[in-house]
Amino acid sequence: MPSFRSLESRMIRAAKLDVDLYEEVEADITATGQAFQAVLIASVASGLGTGILSLWGDSDSNFFIAFGLGLIGSIIGWLAWSVLAYWLGTTIFKGHETSATIGELLRTIGFSNSPRVLGFLVFIPVIGLVISFVVSIWALIAGVIAVRQALDFSTWRAIGTCVAGWIIYQLILGLATWIIL
Repeated sequence: MPSFRSLESRMIRAAKLDVDLYEEVEADITATGQAFQAVLIASVASGLGTGILSLWGDSDSNFFIAFGLGLIGSIIGWLAWSVLAYWLGTTIFKGHETSATIGELLRTIGFSNSPRVLGFLVFIPVIGLVISFVVSIWALIAGVIAVRQALDFSTWRAIGTCVAGWIIYQLILGLATWIIL
């Protein structure tokens, strides 16, 4: 049976939206490596699903390119999202009780990626899209909890931070895509 602080146990608790887990990893400075592993596991799982889906779709698609881009994009996205949430939460949405470090956001947001493990199932015909949508909403809710707990403020401030961050993140992603292509 996995210990209470094992990676597997923590990822399951994160996926269950266990607020105590997010408080635990916020305070545990040794959990940053586990948060990275959680992001990596979720990214590999969803990358494999996306890669398999690419094999069934367009004949020009390449499994390894789809998988690799998904993996690298997820890790960069985790880092960027953590920095963006930290900046927004400690400046624009800061409340009286707001207190955080970038490490706290890296750990809580890293574990909020846990539901994305089910992204592996995206390749299943018809229900894969439904699973993908549900997993996205689930991870978003986990992200709001992660931000709320790490920044020690209200759910509404966390939602505001996540919405504003998502808009900025999408603008940056769109600009980067436009420059690259």
